[in-house]
Amino acid sequence: MSNKIAVFASGTGSNFDAIMEACDKGTLNADVTLLVSDKINAAVIEKAQKRNVDTVVFNPKSFENKAEFEKALLADCQARDVEWIILAGYMRLIGSTLLEAYPKRIINIHPSLLPAFPGKDAIGQAIDKKVKVTGVTVHFVDDGMDTGPIIAQEALSISEEDTKDEVRRKIQAVEHQLYPQVIQSLLIKEEAK
Repeated sequence: MSNKIAVFASGTGSNFDAIMEACDKGTLNADVTLLVSDKINAAVIEKAQKRNVDTVVFNPKSFENKAEFEKALLADCQARDVEWIILAGYMRLIGSTLLEAYPKRIINIHPSLLPAFPGKDAIGQAIDKKVKVTGVTVHFVDDGMDTGPIIAQEALSISEEDTKDEVRRKIQAVEHQLYPQVIQSLLIKEEAK
């Protein structure tokens, strides 16, 4: 039996692709039943539609507040029996409505070794600070900005000669391996309970 997951994304969907490919290969025992995006033109939406994954695209400004749009998203997730929410480049903080409905079942991937460089443009922050090592963190989501308990991290070296695009490519190569593996390990742990 595969676990039903929803992927929340705001951008190109490279981690969505990695998750879907891991599902296809059987290295991730999950069924992506829903893609949620807060950006009407996000490239990830077309990727999900090509794979026949239900999509929910919403404009946060059309709701009174975060609690209202999260109630709608919760209903969408519950209608599909979603067990886990996987953030993959979703650029919004998760609020109490979803956190309370999915305790320790919302995870995120971030392109730095948290707690270093939380928030937007972590790669740019790392380059600006001229660090020699950065990496990727997978963590549980709480109500802060990239502050939830860390599940896994993987470091990688960067040099001063690396451009931002080169660092992004290195980071994404790590993300696309690490994220599906961590998701699978969490699913196995949950099944063992």
